[in-house]
Amino acid sequence: MTVLIDPPSWPAHGTLWSHLVSDASYDELHAFAGTLGIPRRLFDHDHYDLPEDRYAAAVAAGATEVTGSQLIRALISSGLRVRERDRHEDTHSDTHVHGHGH
Repeated sequence: MTVLIDPPSWPAHGTLWSHLVSDASYDELHAFAGTLGIPRRLFDHDHYDLPEDRYAAAVAAGATEVTGSQLIRALISSGLRVRERDRHEDTHSDTHVHGHGH
């Protein structure tokens, strides 16, 4: 079980954002985010959007640095990836921090 993070490269709201995912379970991901004090509102269907100023803290807490493509492949392999079309069908989704369509 691993929590993965990609480099901050998605611009929105005056900063760059990373994605934080688990390759095992949402429970693992939510627990990890909770230890960092990351608010649940930053959870976006299958990942947390994390501002660049929190990147180093996530890595220090044990998140594994990977490229964006490695992160997506791990998320798909885990079975936890929520497809884009399924995101739009989910009327109970959490608030999106940014709409870059990933």
